[in-house]
Amino acid sequence: MIEAELLEKRFGPTLAVDGVSFAVERGEVVAFLGPNGAGKSTTLRMIAGVLEPDSGRAMVAGLDCALNRREAQAYLGYLPEGAPAYPAMTPRGFVRFHLRARGFSGAGLRHAEARALELARLGSYAERPIGALSKGYKRRAALAAAIAHDPPVLILDEPTDGLDPNQKDGVRDLIAEMAPKKAILISTHLLDEVEAMCSRTVVIAGGRITADDTPVELALKGPDGTLGGAFRALTADALRAEDRANRALAEEREGAA
Repeated sequence: MIEAELLEKRFGPTLAVDGVSFAVERGEVVAFLGPNGAGKSTTLRMIAGVLEPDSGRAMVAGLDCALNRREAQAYLGYLPEGAPAYPAMTPRGFVRFHLRARGFSGAGLRHAEARALELARLGSYAERPIGALSKGYKRRAALAAAIAHDPPVLILDEPTDGLDPNQKDGVRDLIAEMAPKKAILISTHLLDEVEAMCSRTVVIAGGRITADDTPVELALKGPDGTLGGAFRALTADALRAEDRANRALAEEREGAA
């Protein structure tokens, strides 16, 4: 349902994503892990069709996300980093806006709207302006909009960011409920979430995939038998290379000054 084939993306001289390839099938919840600046969000944005790759291709449900953007996005629910939303809208209005943009109307719209708000557990907060909500409830509003049309593919960038422990448990339960019928790709920094929710773990560092395995098998490859130890080992080289590049740039600027 999700395919990344040799994706590359540059921002000026920086190669942010370097030949990334992996796939996610229906019934899988796949964690996409990496340190800050590793290329996670850039990769997710290419798969979601909001950023075009310089080379390679991203596909959703067999459709090219650059060449057939609208058709591919019809199968996709996307929760982007930061959960952007219109602050003057209520969560109910925001969900309704998304559904209307996707062609929903009448009873179908009302049913999908009510279901999404219930699944996201917004309660009375569904009627308050998004700009007045806490970070956690803003995140819930964006999640409700992402799942409202019941898409077979979900891309969730930090879905529990800003949520309290009870809210995090609610999102985990929701993902577990949806998992058998969907392909779900999750970017997160929380390794306990990976162990609790995910069937596979893809690690990216320095714009390249460094591992693709189950959380259990990946942990066994670490120096201490933990997922955290494996993650640190798999990203250490890229972080050292980044530090060297930053030091060289700083020295170059100091010399020019």
